[in-house]
Amino acid sequence: MIKNKIWLSPPHMSGSEQKYIQEAFNTNWIAPVGASIDMFEGNLENYLGSGYVAAVSSGTAAIHLGLILLGVKRGDEVICQSLTFSASANPILYLGATPVFIDSELDTWNLCPIALEKAIIDRIAKGITPKAIVAVTLYGVPYKIEEIRTIADKYAIPILEDSAEALGSSYKGKRCGTFGDVSTLSFNGSKIITTSGGGAVVTKTKKIKERAIFLATQAKENVSHYQHCEVGYNYRLSNVLAGIGIGQMEVIDKYVHLRRMMHEFYVDLFSAIEGISVYTVPNEDYFSNYWLTTIQVESEKINGITANKLRKFLDDENIESRPVMKPMHLQPIYSSYPYYGNTIAETIFNKGLCLPSGSNLTNEERSKIKSVLINIFKP
Repeated sequence: MIKNKIWLSPPHMSGSEQKYIQEAFNTNWIAPVGASIDMFEGNLENYLGSGYVAAVSSGTAAIHLGLILLGVKRGDEVICQSLTFSASANPILYLGATPVFIDSELDTWNLCPIALEKAIIDRIAKGITPKAIVAVTLYGVPYKIEEIRTIADKYAIPILEDSAEALGSSYKGKRCGTFGDVSTLSFNGSKIITTSGGGAVVTKTKKIKERAIFLATQAKENVSHYQHCEVGYNYRLSNVLAGIGIGQMEVIDKYVHLRRMMHEFYVDLFSAIEGISVYTVPNEDYFSNYWLTTIQVESEKINGITANKLRKFLDDENIESRPVMKPMHLQPIYSSYPYYGNTIAETIFNKGLCLPSGSNLTNEERSKIKSVLINIFKP
């Protein structure tokens, strides 16, 4: 890493992870099986408050398995939020299915219920009922949980809740990661907590959890020899990495609090700067971990400074920022697939910027960020 650079969302170790890693070494469970995996899954289940957790190698693997658990097969169609990271959509192609992309709405930047229902009606009219809906909780802000669920149930289409960025967020007091028919989490190095790489499938029943683990361990049948009746995957989380997760779970509430404090830092900073709005939950029903604090830049109100120009200014000061996710329907690999909606996702992308939001940012780093931003926007 570049010395003294202020990063967007770096890993934040608590100090206790090493103890659990050492336990894995001491017991010689250096494999994708062991007591640390069981403990990490149990800790996550207790934290979420409902559901059963299967720890896997990445959030992408979790989405892939989640779609399989929902019965997605070659030739099916899967509805997916367009304003998201490619990992939300790529597993649809892994399975030979077709993604159908949906615009966002301005309240949460997530799936637009109006565009969603229009898409479902149109796909059914064309002879194909979508097999699943991938609903994303972008940057830690829950999607319109009740509205999306009402539509999904109306047409009997299950939801895969992609809460890769939302561990610690909630809606009406219920944790994100529990709203889907199948839900997924990510523990990538940049997330609220990390296992270096890793993810989880969250299911409604223990039986489905066991099915996820079976598929994640090469679909090996429970016999003395190696026997396989269906395709499996090498997706189980390492016992060593699960030890990191155990240590991280000890400080998750603290890390969520620190991310939310960073969000308040930016709200205060930009309150007197016309033309900058901080992406914030729409009302008190929504609780966000604010994994990344993001802003919208109205260049016409601030001397022509665009989000991209602001990113370059910050980069010159050794401060990392990043554009908001480029919508999937605008990505070269996905541009030929169906898209429903208007230009909300595109506008959010064009005006959006993600700012340093790590739970381990120091007072000195915050002071530098503040000084640089005030200098950029001074009259």
